[in-house]
Amino acid sequence: MDINYELYKVFYYVASTLSFSEASKQLFISQSAVSQSIKALEKKLDQTLFIRSTKKVRLTTEGEILLRHIEPAISLIKRGESQLLDVGVRGGQLHIGASDTICRYFLVPYLERFHREFPGAHIKVTNATSIRCVELLETGQVDLIVVNSPNSYLGNVPNVKKIKDFQDVFIANEAFKELKGKKVSFKELLDYPILMLDRKSTTSEYLHNLFLQNQLDLVPEIELSSNDLLIDLARIGLGIAFIPDYCLSRESKDLYVVKTKEKLPSRQMVASINPTLPVSQSTEEFLKLLPEL
Repeated sequence: MDINYELYKVFYYVASTLSFSEASKQLFISQSAVSQSIKALEKKLDQTLFIRSTKKVRLTTEGEILLRHIEPAISLIKRGESQLLDVGVRGGQLHIGASDTICRYFLVPYLERFHREFPGAHIKVTNATSIRCVELLETGQVDLIVVNSPNSYLGNVPNVKKIKDFQDVFIANEAFKELKGKKVSFKELLDYPILMLDRKSTTSEYLHNLFLQNQLDLVPEIELSSNDLLIDLARIGLGIAFIPDYCLSRESKDLYVVKTKEKLPSRQMVASINPTLPVSQSTEEFLKLLPEL
């Protein structure tokens, strides 16, 4: 069977972005060339791969099946290119998957040190939730992930390196001064507007499970994808935010920690690689820089 790599490459970019125009930008070819390639692949396979409409593009069931096979293949090719470039770590590539919060509050100093020690290495960071990062690692789209744990998706990933313990906290401003200096039960907290990360995050997974263990159904007032924005909203009195303690700076004097009667178990920040794929020297060197508990 004759395999045309370029057709599958175009399919991968359209399937990943669900946009013919965005795929054309990333591939540096015209949108009509993208459309022609998809039509050629559909004719070759005798299958419809996309449902096209004026508003959006969706994968068909056949398209989803093909993507599951193409994704790891493209990632392996990219990794092979990286390995060839990785002649000595100074010319290699490091591709990390981590959330915006972990990057900002933890990873930046280590990235700075790595860049200083290996200035020729190419650093790429993909921002995603800790749950999504595991998926990116399993499909070979990143070399290394730094994520929060517990994480229901981490069960399939061996060789997890624990690098940091942290506590989660509820924070509020003077709008909720009646809670200051008191210990509040989870049940009592339900009477207040709770601000937290959305359900695609490990933080949401963690807090919802804690409330369920106490036979309580948590219904947040606001769910967002940014801890920094949660802090800002708590600062103006919109509610009580739930965040990792390392996000609180010394300048947060207008906020205080709401203490709870129930214990909030500590969580960990962990790093992991995909042991089924080759590990670049750049990735190994960066892992060495990270602390280990």
